[in-house]
Amino acid sequence: MSDASASATATRTYRSELRAEQAQQTRRRILEAAAAQFSQNGYQATTLAAIARAARVSTETVKSAGTKADLLIRAFEITFVGVEGRSTLTDTERVLDMLALPDDDFIAATVEFVAASNAASSRLWTVLLAASFSDDVVAQALATMLDNRHRDFLALAEELRRRPFGDPDLDVERAGAELSFLLSPEAYQQLVAQSGWSDEQYRAWLAAALRRVARGDGDAG
Repeated sequence: MSDASASATATRTYRSELRAEQAQQTRRRILEAAAAQFSQNGYQATTLAAIARAARVSTETVKSAGTKADLLIRAFEITFVGVEGRSTLTDTERVLDMLALPDDDFIAATVEFVAASNAASSRLWTVLLAASFSDDVVAQALATMLDNRHRDFLALAEELRRRPFGDPDLDVERAGAELSFLLSPEAYQQLVAQSGWSDEQYRAWLAAALRRVARGDGDAG
């Protein structure tokens, strides 16, 4: 290959990578705008045109990013875990890194992850739940999310069981169900948004709840 051909190929590759990066940035901006619009106005009242204005793109560009239902689903994913299309949290690099931490650091990292994720996504989760009653696509996605959440909390319960502070005979199924409730966006809303707990109070409660569940205490709440 001549120097001129090699240079032309490199230029095309660079331009292609640049276009892909710009498209990814635009999609991220659309999903972030969708998350804000859905959280503020709800599912039914949010329009693609409103999302487009918030994202500073055309309505056609928003339409190319997905249907209204798909935008809600993907917006929740990036708000809760930071990436689109994950199957379970245990698939993510962040959670894999957390699993390698020593005991106290693992509890602290879990609390940080749950508290930050729930603070960012709890309002959008409410919108998702409401939308599932009128939109079959959202309902199907929600069913998948709940199934994944069940598996995530079973995995967390198993991790707590094997830690030194955990009960080796812990009932993992029961513990997983308790964790699914205690660490849920609904619990965050009740304690922080409705009862006025501070972020510090909520995080301290989460840490204590994790250890109680790990010990198999009857009253985990």
